[in-house]
Amino acid sequence: MGMKKFVESVKELLDIDDVKKKNKKRAIRNLLKKLIIRKEDIRLKLENKKISKKEKKFLLEELDIIDVHIEKGEKIIKKLNS
Repeated sequence: MGMKKFVESVKELLDIDDVKKKNKKRAIRNLLKKLIIRKEDIRLKLENKKISKKEKKFLLEELDIIDVHIEKGEKIIKKLNS
C-alpha cells in the first residue's frame, strides 16, 4: 500500500478532512498518533461491561482494522527513513 492510499484510508476511517501533506513523514506520524488515541479509546470502551455483544463485536472489528493501519503506517515510515 502506497503512502497516498494509506493516508486516504486512514482519513476515511477516522473521518478526517484536513491532513497537511507538506511533509510525508510528519503527516503519517500525525495519523499514527490519532490512530493510537482511537485505539486506546476503543480499549476503554471494551472494558465497560455494560456494552452489548453487537457493539462489542463492532468495536473488536474496528480495533483489528486500526491495528492493521498502524502496522502499515509504521512500515511506510521505516521505508521513508531508509
